[in-house]
Amino acid sequence: MNVKLEPPSCASCQSRLTNVFCSLTDDQLVDLAVEKSCNLYKKGQLVFFEGNRPTGLFCVNKGKIKIYQIGIEGKEQIIRLAKDGDILGYRSLISGELYTASASVIEDANICFIPKKTFFELIQTNSELSTRMMKLLSNDLKAAEKRITGLAQKPVRERMAETILMLKEFYGLDTDNKTIKANLSREDIANIVGTATETAIRVLSEFRSEKILELVGKKIQILNTDMLIKAANVFD
Repeated sequence: MNVKLEPPSCASCQSRLTNVFCSLTDDQLVDLAVEKSCNLYKKGQLVFFEGNRPTGLFCVNKGKIKIYQIGIEGKEQIIRLAKDGDILGYRSLISGELYTASASVIEDANICFIPKKTFFELIQTNSELSTRMMKLLSNDLKAAEKRITGLAQKPVRERMAETILMLKEFYGLDTDNKTIKANLSREDIANIVGTATETAIRVLSEFRSEKILELVGKKIQILNTDMLIKAANVFD
């Protein structure tokens, strides 16, 4: 069950400064603060479910979320990750369709909810917000096209290395400058890569034996970035 929180101030929210709402005026921030609500979601809880109808927009104040679809055989396919400042559920909200994916919490999260009416009023009155939303949707399409090509043409080893590099870029590193700031299960990693959990474990073990990375519980430490880039067959 979600725990109601005192909504964080939009005006002083550091997460807002990095997302599409950074262009809101002072008056718009006041209106947004009045209309939104905020909940604490525990690890494993659903934020929204595939097939449901969206009634608003979710904005991550703090935490880590996975957005995924369920395949024919019931296996998860993680299609996107979210962190502080990211928004969720916007594609279905804008298109007026049912959710085409589900979102659940990887690490405890504070998430704000913005009602549909409020969100659309902001888009209609703030041209920069509209532009930022169009760019976000365009980038989503570009990422989806790249992912489809990767799944079709790249071997699992390359996809695994590329996924770890993506996680490093997306979540950043701890103060030791080698540990990715995320707790991901082997199953979650497999579902991002698009392979069986057993295969993901085998490839991670290969990287570990080659001293490319170290596995500490659900944490990944990158020991040799150059070798990881070479394994991914990408340019840094």
